[in-house]
Amino acid sequence: MKALILSGGKGTRLRPLTYTGAKQLVPVANKPILWYGIEAIVAAGITDIGIVISPETGEEVKAFTGHGQQFGAQITYILQAQPAGLAHAVKVAQPFLGDAPFVMYLGDNLVQDSLTPMVERFKERHLDALTLLSPVPNPRAFGVAEVDESGRILRLEEKPEHPRSNLALVGVYLFSSAIHGVIATLEPSARGELEITDAIQELINRQMRVEALKLEGWWLDTGKKDDLLEANRIILDAYSNCVVNGSVDDQSRVTGRVSIGEGTQVINCTIRGPVIIGDNCHLENCFVGPYSSIGHGVTLSAVDLDHSVILQGARVEGIQHRIVDSLVGRRATIKPGPSHPKAMRFMVGDDCQIEVV
Repeated sequence: MKALILSGGKGTRLRPLTYTGAKQLVPVANKPILWYGIEAIVAAGITDIGIVISPETGEEVKAFTGHGQQFGAQITYILQAQPAGLAHAVKVAQPFLGDAPFVMYLGDNLVQDSLTPMVERFKERHLDALTLLSPVPNPRAFGVAEVDESGRILRLEEKPEHPRSNLALVGVYLFSSAIHGVIATLEPSARGELEITDAIQELINRQMRVEALKLEGWWLDTGKKDDLLEANRIILDAYSNCVVNGSVDDQSRVTGRVSIGEGTQVINCTIRGPVIIGDNCHLENCFVGPYSSIGHGVTLSAVDLDHSVILQGARVEGIQHRIVDSLVGRRATIKPGPSHPKAMRFMVGDDCQIEVV
């Protein structure tokens, strides 16, 4: 079995951050979102992985992720020239996939459940497609499945006006090679894309074996700032540890599950976990509240920070009032002007300089 991870697209909902980088490489708890998917796939015993990339961000994905050695996998990169739909991504990946069954995983999703039971069920029942489903409060925003009591999918609709259920497609699929023949016959949808929901529905129409599993744990779509902050909160809550590899002076107070990377200096700070701080950071005269992630090489000075993600190389200095619910890009700089308000929220792209006045 092989795996296909989709890491293309333009990431419009995370702009301005994604003007200069791939949305799948934005970190959650200091790890790129894409890597969580790779690790989940390898944990399920699948090590031959294709990653679909775009012309705009593909080289960055390659540089960050490499060819798989660090994950115990072999990674092949597949260029999708235009974001023409999930089924189109499968179509351009067919030379890599060949006749092998495969997992398809959306690279900007985070799923708590292990993929192993899904892979085992797919193999044991000799299925042509198996999807993960999760109940959602707003099914009109998703692909929606109607399922019978045995788990067989009866009908799929993409963003229906009148949903037949509240079960959304999570973004993890397993397919047999039969999917390629179906995709070859697809016509673009009204939005000009080859839809994977249309492909699965055609498998159903042809009386092929299509089933679903309901997700038991959480599912996080990290496409927007607030979604990404929520993902960061959940991951820190579930997996953070207390590990101090940097230096913390006697005037500092560190409580709860706080991870501090090598070469990091903490001077006269209060840090309340869960928090993760990367390598070679400098924090001085700061308060860092729960559910904050601070990337490698970050400088924070005289800052009150809470529930935020600060990316690699950023500098935030002299902001005396609280910064909350914020996402600050790589190498961005935020500094005070003559006066500023009591609390601030930021979404700052890479390499920006902001003066608060």
